[in-house]
Amino acid sequence: MSLDLNLIREQFPSLNRPAVFFDNPGGTQIAKPSLDRINRYLLESNANHEGMFETSRRSDEVLHQAHVAMADFLNASRPEEIIFGNNMTTLSLYFSRTLARNLKAGDEIVVTRLDHDANISPWMLVAEDKGCKLTWIDFDVEDGTLKVDEFAKAMERKPKIVAFGYASNALGTVNPVRQLTKMAKDAGALVYIDAVQYAPHGPIDVQDLGCDFLVCSSYKFFGPHAAALYGRYDLLNELKPYKVRPASNELPYKFETGTQNHEGIAGVLGALEYFEWIGNQFGGDQAQVWKDAGFTGRRLIFKQAMSALKAYEFELSRALIETIQSVKGTRIYGLTDMKRLDERVSTVSFTLDGKHSNDVAKQLGDAGFYVWDGHYYALAVLERLGLLESGGMVRVGAAHYNTLDEIARFGEALRKIAG
Repeated sequence: MSLDLNLIREQFPSLNRPAVFFDNPGGTQIAKPSLDRINRYLLESNANHEGMFETSRRSDEVLHQAHVAMADFLNASRPEEIIFGNNMTTLSLYFSRTLARNLKAGDEIVVTRLDHDANISPWMLVAEDKGCKLTWIDFDVEDGTLKVDEFAKAMERKPKIVAFGYASNALGTVNPVRQLTKMAKDAGALVYIDAVQYAPHGPIDVQDLGCDFLVCSSYKFFGPHAAALYGRYDLLNELKPYKVRPASNELPYKFETGTQNHEGIAGVLGALEYFEWIGNQFGGDQAQVWKDAGFTGRRLIFKQAMSALKAYEFELSRALIETIQSVKGTRIYGLTDMKRLDERVSTVSFTLDGKHSNDVAKQLGDAGFYVWDGHYYALAVLERLGLLESGGMVRVGAAHYNTLDEIARFGEALRKIAG
């Protein structure tokens, strides 16, 4: 069952303008169910926690529903394993400090050069403060894939924490996260996964992965500026949080410090309800596969939804790569093998001979095509590619509301810029 792009685009009010949004890796447009949830929260249940009055009770119920829905989306074992926060960076800095309580000088932390800096700098800071050893895992500069052999050698030294991304926000590479997690867990390490870039593009199952922590941001999956972290219940229960004394000692609240962005969390619930709509409308082809895997109810619907989006985005990835390659002077960094599209998301970064990436992005923006340029906080990637000082790359990221026609028109604009 293919996606009906007319129906889907009707769910995104901001698409009703003469522009093409290919800036999705930096933030997607908001789905109407998410926007509706935000408005409804502010109008009907705008209050703080645990009050003895109606709006407070309603607020607590909305936030509880959001924890339950997010647990279903990630296939967490219980809603108490979901921690909401402002963004992935803030959550990662917070949890890195929390985990640092149990580290000592000489302990090893592993990071990768393929990651967004939000899954590197927090661990660098911990290593600096605690006297830990920081080990870097490289990637293949030709195809943008992580060097798994290096990763395996690092595991022989029994690191305490291993941090890596589900998908690269710069090159689009999808890491073999299940394999990496097993290797790290077999070595006795805690595993922290940045799933921000992958979450809009495919199904996530934290129980199947076996990871200890996984974090994603809803403004990358059609919701507001908010984030959610999954943590294994026994670990979260044992960890001592940084919090004020009156705050709850129960999960998940002991990690959700202060008054949260309640309307934002309501918006996360709405974004997940949008995925439910996708699953019910377009996920029928994958239903039996996920039923056979043991999924039922909303967890089944979420898996159907994300499988449908992933299948459609294969075609977007193919079209983006072919279109950019057809323009003289372009060079794509990362996987371009059409037989390996399942190893990447529809995020494609490139350079254009003789043109600064900022100039290319500006000209594309002026032509109505919104793209990113520079390093997009993937400093280690750009450093490794030798592109940081020269201005980085142009990044084009398609989401499921984008069309093949938009990609074709983008190609025409890019050809004019190339000259």
